[in-house]
Amino acid sequence: MRIALVAALVLTSYFAYADEGQWQPYQMLSIADKLQQRGIDIPAAQLADLGQYPMNAVVSLGYCTASFVSPQGLVVTNHHCAYRGIQYNSKKEHNYLADGFLAHTQAEEPSAGPNERLYITEEVTNVTDKVLTNLSEEPLARFEGIQTNSKALVKECEVDSNYRCQVDSFHHGLEYYLTKRLIIRDVRLVYAPPETVGGFGGDIDNYEYPRHSGDFTFLRAYVGKDGKPAIFDKDNVPYQPKSYLTINPNGVKAGDGIFVAGYPGATSRYNLTSELQFASDWLYPTFAERYQLQIDTITLMGEIDKDIALKYAGTMASMANRMKKLNGLLDGFNATDIVGIKQQRENDFLAWLKQDPDANQNLIIDLEALLSEQHQQMQTNYFYKNALSSEMLTAASKLYRLAKERQKPNDKREPGYQLRDMKLFKADLKRIDSRFDPAVDKTLWLQDLQAYVRQPVRNTVFDNALSISENFEELESKVEGLYALTELTDQTKRLNWLTKKAIDFETSEDPFIRLAVAIHDTNMALEQSEKLLEGKLSSVRPEYMKAIIDYYKSNNWPVYPDANRTLRITYGMVDGYQSKDAMYKQPFTRLEGLLAKHTGKEPFNVPAKLLAAIKSDDLGKHRVTSVYQQPSNCQFMSCLDKPADFNSVPVNFLSSADTTGGNSGSPVFNGKGELVGLNFDSTYEAITKDWFFNPTITRAVHVDIRYILWMMDKVDHADNLIKELKLDEASLQQAAQTAANNADVANDTTHVKTVPTQSAETQLPQVNEPTLEQMGNSAKETTNAVADQVASAPVPQMISDGVVANEVTDNATEAKLPLTQ
Repeated sequence: MRIALVAALVLTSYFAYADEGQWQPYQMLSIADKLQQRGIDIPAAQLADLGQYPMNAVVSLGYCTASFVSPQGLVVTNHHCAYRGIQYNSKKEHNYLADGFLAHTQAEEPSAGPNERLYITEEVTNVTDKVLTNLSEEPLARFEGIQTNSKALVKECEVDSNYRCQVDSFHHGLEYYLTKRLIIRDVRLVYAPPETVGGFGGDIDNYEYPRHSGDFTFLRAYVGKDGKPAIFDKDNVPYQPKSYLTINPNGVKAGDGIFVAGYPGATSRYNLTSELQFASDWLYPTFAERYQLQIDTITLMGEIDKDIALKYAGTMASMANRMKKLNGLLDGFNATDIVGIKQQRENDFLAWLKQDPDANQNLIIDLEALLSEQHQQMQTNYFYKNALSSEMLTAASKLYRLAKERQKPNDKREPGYQLRDMKLFKADLKRIDSRFDPAVDKTLWLQDLQAYVRQPVRNTVFDNALSISENFEELESKVEGLYALTELTDQTKRLNWLTKKAIDFETSEDPFIRLAVAIHDTNMALEQSEKLLEGKLSSVRPEYMKAIIDYYKSNNWPVYPDANRTLRITYGMVDGYQSKDAMYKQPFTRLEGLLAKHTGKEPFNVPAKLLAAIKSDDLGKHRVTSVYQQPSNCQFMSCLDKPADFNSVPVNFLSSADTTGGNSGSPVFNGKGELVGLNFDSTYEAITKDWFFNPTITRAVHVDIRYILWMMDKVDHADNLIKELKLDEASLQQAAQTAANNADVANDTTHVKTVPTQSAETQLPQVNEPTLEQMGNSAKETTNAVADQVASAPVPQMISDGVVANEVTDNATEAKLPLTQ
């Protein structure tokens, strides 16, 4: 069914692009009408202004998104985004990962770690002309020219050392923007629920729905007494942000318009079909095989040594997430003919291009030739690069590279080795200790070395330098010797190499440093070949993107850049979806779903105090009677009978917002710009949205603000933090009235509490799918045909938590154990 339905939507109308887009803020004015149609009333011009609320309250952690929620620098993000800070403070005597943490006063707030940062975007400037000026036609020189021009812009921007500036490529080098961000260097842990709440369901639930995850954590930004960013000091004071988010304690209902702001990582929607095919056939399966081996290895070693399990907890969570996503991508490619869809679109684009006699008809041919070269390069170098994966070898190589780069003027150095980079460089060397165990590192490196030895493309310099042997015992003995003799495992001695000269490295007896010196020239030659190819692509790809953008505009399709970890806005509505034949997943989950999933064992072990609060029905003003508009949408529930009251606290909810990795922790806003949730995941069916956005099944998963507030109020008693938050006054009055009404209902002896179930899934009656031949020539005809079949089908009757039974067949919802972005 999915192949036919998706193809129908893609090959037809603009309906396929509903809610699609990870928009740059300045583009908001161009989609103001779309925002209004979704019920987003905050002016588009206000969203486009980074100096105004709410955009000046949205910040980056460097790898996730967060937002200010109090005048005292309080920040909220996902639990999994703050994982490093929680892990950093977890010890055997107080394991905050397992037990959670709450600081009742600011004096009790510990540092989240010396390497944690908050980045506040203040300016984004189009610098395309400055980056692309005076470039050579020779590919390598062109690459270096772009790099030189970018470094000059960054240097000019970073006059104040409290700012970090960066030039990013958009539309594959067609445009360039300079982003200026204030750096907060003192970030502290304030409140984190236990991992059994923040990561409830673990990897089983990852990328799945229904979800019941309390994936939230509060941090705080601190600065020096002069108000300027400073490293951790007990005398630092809370940062006072220019604005902080207003929270709506009433949340949202199904059908409400929402928008999400954040820093999405990477998408590939403008990439060619051949790139998708390469990823599907080789790249993703190859990565997945290595990740799975590493996960299995660390898991086994962590079961034997609990210190290893704690030290590698963050690494394991990250790898498990990547693994689940890779599997989801591969499953999605099999379930939906995305390759065929993209190929058809390419064919249509070429047909359109031929209508222009002045257009370069070899655009795709030229690009395909370079991409083929790039794919070959990746396959050739893959096993060799993995063979360099030892933490100690990586540190030695970076330190020697730094010594070599220091021989150049600062503006001629490679990015990452300039004076502006030294604080981060040193911090990375320190951070090794928090995620490194020699036994684990040796084992993982040996696995990569074995894979390298077993394949035919070998590097002679590396083989000779390491005395590579195909005999495992000899290879293992060699590796053991390197770790036994190196001094780089000692942080103090490792940091001492920061100031050493190249000659010191070249005469060192440390085995890892000797190996790093031996392979340096080989690695530099490899880097040059990659830069050469990037230089070639920097000429061809922008030309292709310019033509593609013109083609999209001619079809009235949305045009926005692929995600690249810069500030974006996406919008949508609170909405469920049909995940498979006869199975509809509703937009909200309830507290009772936690009880249904609870087994007492990881990853479905609900903490005792949370269990007690749910069982006692201690919901107070947080109780929600209905999550549907009045009158309700009858498409997936009976219009004849009043649906059962929700009568719970919403835990997680779905929306059609266009998000991806990096959007974790992003604030979810209602139409007035008030905080109603935190983005933390996508559904399994939606993982392929990195390549292709399918509006029928693409859903983001959010933590409902009402669950966060209930946890703070009734479970963890974070009264000090609740007082800091700015709650919408009108909504507070409404909540108070609702609580009073709920109390009357609770005292009614005729009130029957709904039976908890395991899912928010709904079985729908059979919908006959159209065949490709039946799709017709008209987009309108196809879309309407599908809609009519759904509308004319018998509607189901809601019977309990997120579950409806088919009125005709009286079948209960299919039970399904949970699986989570």
